[in-house]
Amino acid sequence: MIKVCLADSLPVVHFGVKSYFKDNAEISITANVGSFLMIRDILLTKEIDILILDLELEGLASIFEIKSILKNFPKTKIMIFSNLSEQIYAPNAIKAGVSGYVHKKEKLETLGQSIIKVSQGKVIMNETVKKNLALIAKQSKSERLYRKLSNREVEVLRYLSGGKKNHEIATILGLNEKTISTYKLRLLTKLNVTNLVDLVEKAKKLEIV
Repeated sequence: MIKVCLADSLPVVHFGVKSYFKDNAEISITANVGSFLMIRDILLTKEIDILILDLELEGLASIFEIKSILKNFPKTKIMIFSNLSEQIYAPNAIKAGVSGYVHKKEKLETLGQSIIKVSQGKVIMNETVKKNLALIAKQSKSERLYRKLSNREVEVLRYLSGGKKNHEIATILGLNEKTISTYKLRLLTKLNVTNLVDLVEKAKKLEIV
């Protein structure tokens, strides 16, 4: 039996996933958490094979925190189950050590199949992402721009797009406010805009956030 912990901020997601896998012969939803801060306690007290994680989970500020979970609990694999664009976020998640990325638009049947494959040691992402990773030269404009951005730059861009100020982002990410300003300048340069409004607008248009 594959023991799974679901980490998602939305009760409806917990209800749907638990209901679907209630009588599954291979997969058991052993634990549910609604915030990132609860994950460590669960992994310390229960044997979890796969952690299903939403990138927009309450308390999850950075993909670097996912790396920390993988480092401290090497026996637990992590799968991303999120509404965020797979083409944009899956590559860096996979680089961080995540074993799978399933978009929430997919059927729960697909999630189940992916859980089983990940438990077997496979890395799961859709065919489009695989092709994009293999054929960088043929990527769309948004994907080419995205590949210019580091993990940190994407995170800062997400918070800027959400209306956060530099000092707020610095606090969330545990960085110096001057460092956030530097990231902001890099983003303006890389996305070829001159102000924050245009930066956020372009990021949304290109589906980077």
